[in-house]
Amino acid sequence: MKRIDFSDLKTLVENNSWTQNKAGVDANGKLMQTWLEKLGMAATIFQRDHIGNHLLLSSPIVAGKPRLLLMGHLDTVFPPDTFEGFSEDTEWVYGPGTCDMKGGNFVALSALRNIFNEHGYITNVDFLLVSDEETGSDDSKLLTQGIAINYDACIDFEAAGEDHEIVNGRKGVATYCIELKGVAAHAGNHYTSGKNANLAAAKLLITLTDLTQIEQGSTVNVGLIEGGTSTNTISPYAKLMVEARFAETNEQKRILDAIPALITQHGVEGVTASLSGGLQRNVMTPSADQQEFINTLSAVIGYPLKTEQRGGVSDANVTSGAGTPTLDGFGPFGDGDHTEFERASKQSFIRRIDEVTKIIKHYSQPD
Repeated sequence: MKRIDFSDLKTLVENNSWTQNKAGVDANGKLMQTWLEKLGMAATIFQRDHIGNHLLLSSPIVAGKPRLLLMGHLDTVFPPDTFEGFSEDTEWVYGPGTCDMKGGNFVALSALRNIFNEHGYITNVDFLLVSDEETGSDDSKLLTQGIAINYDACIDFEAAGEDHEIVNGRKGVATYCIELKGVAAHAGNHYTSGKNANLAAAKLLITLTDLTQIEQGSTVNVGLIEGGTSTNTISPYAKLMVEARFAETNEQKRILDAIPALITQHGVEGVTASLSGGLQRNVMTPSADQQEFINTLSAVIGYPLKTEQRGGVSDANVTSGAGTPTLDGFGPFGDGDHTEFERASKQSFIRRIDEVTKIIKHYSQPD
């Protein structure tokens, strides 16, 4: 097996970059920035006060040629002193982010280095690194949308499928908080004077869950309920935390239209309802432009790229929703992500770096 020097990946992994650890996320970004600036890429830093800074590393533009956006995220899910350190054996590398997605960023970095070392330049290929993907990209998604429209195509570096499938479809997701306000009353002496927010929450749970259409790939889950003050008090307050996922654009519209209309239909007189939240990431669906992109990359690589669709979301949803043909899953194959058993395949790194090197070479040609 071809050998890869994983020392830079080790440096990334050993730097804690939990989303809420701004200093660690920024240190992770600074490492990537320093390495990419050595390849002639210029950094635009989007400063943030409470989360890590977002970065866009740009190469010179050759006018009239297609532009490719590479995309990754700097943050991981592990707070300091939970799951840390890097190790390896003959087949795997282990540690937080080896799969999701410091390993993916390392694939992109290695491929960019290959092109720079061979040709002495990189053109028309830029690299966007955001700091908050693991918590929903609430801050970065508008930035990502605005950047993505300047490119002809985008590839994201989340983990590959087990047989190195790339991702051509992801469910969209919306999250909501529903707050219900009733009237407290003694459950024994003044039962009929109370307005039961918990009862309204229970009725809404059923109504919202009924929006689920499994055969259409749509689910609505009331994952958290809070309410009440004591067993002998009619509940004056309740809260539901709701997540909806959808695999088709028409289903996304159906659910997004339905939830705001349903929250007042709980049937409990005297209980008021308020709604916050909404669409977090658009559904990512296969398209003709995306298929043309797949065909182009398959020709560049020299064999057909296998594809799969996933229920989870990523920033590929954002760029796809902006109208930029997007493919995801160009990181290494691994497993155990978001757990203390996270690892990535060394053999997979070899394959992915080779593939992405060919892709970048295709776009980074001045003539």
